[in-house]
Amino acid sequence: MNRLSRVLIVLAGIMGADGVILAAASAHQADSARLASASSMLLFHACAVLATVALAERTLVHARIGLLAAIGFVTATGLFAGDLTLRQYAGHGLFPMAAPTGGTLLIASWLTLAVAAAWPRRG
Repeated sequence: MNRLSRVLIVLAGIMGADGVILAAASAHQADSARLASASSMLLFHACAVLATVALAERTLVHARIGLLAAIGFVTATGLFAGDLTLRQYAGHGLFPMAAPTGGTLLIASWLTLAVAAAWPRRG
């Protein structure tokens, strides 16, 4: 397993933990739809990162393109969930259009994964 794959797995674990934390916080706060959305994105995409790394490591998808998709999942989910969480707790976001930028990058990352699957396998 290469170093990038290992880092992505660590980040997926952190994303999963953060998703559970935000789910618990949203269950105990009024008007917490932002936290619930952030939690869902973190939990869902933590699994996507793990799956993408596993596919790349087994060369079931083009490894470099697949790992690029996983990096996109981590970055985009951080933007999306980070923006929503800051809006909930600090009253402002990361920067203007951070959540939509993260969402757009998530779409691009899913399409990148599709390209990685369609591309000829490389070891």
